[in-house]
Amino acid sequence: QVQLVESGGGLVQAGGSLRLSCAASGSIFSINTMGWYRLAPGKQREFVATITSGGRSNYSDSVKGRFTISRDDAKNTVYLQMNSLKPEDTAVYYCNVKIRENAVSMRDYWGQGTQVTVSS
Repeated sequence: QVQLVESGGGLVQAGGSLRLSCAASGSIFSINTMGWYRLAPGKQREFVATITSGGRSNYSDSVKGRFTISRDDAKNTVYLQMNSLKPEDTAVYYCNVKIRENAVSMRDYWGQGTQVTVSS
């Protein structure tokens, strides 16, 4: 069984920074792509950023240049450094990790979500 535990959300003023973490634990054979998504009230879930096992990152246009995704494979952890935060970044942020528990199958796992609130 695999668990994802997120941390790092909170309340920050516009222009501030936050760093989110998402650590995977349990029966892990290997980890593929890791990423972050967000869900704001009244909106659909939105892609934020992903990073492949080879370190290639991809960002939504809305966060490009302000957010940085990174990963520490020794710790099975993905990070999201968020700078120059705007009120429109307010949302619940979820990590998504593609994990192989064996050599054959791969599954998507989701974190529990962490609230990020940016005040104007």
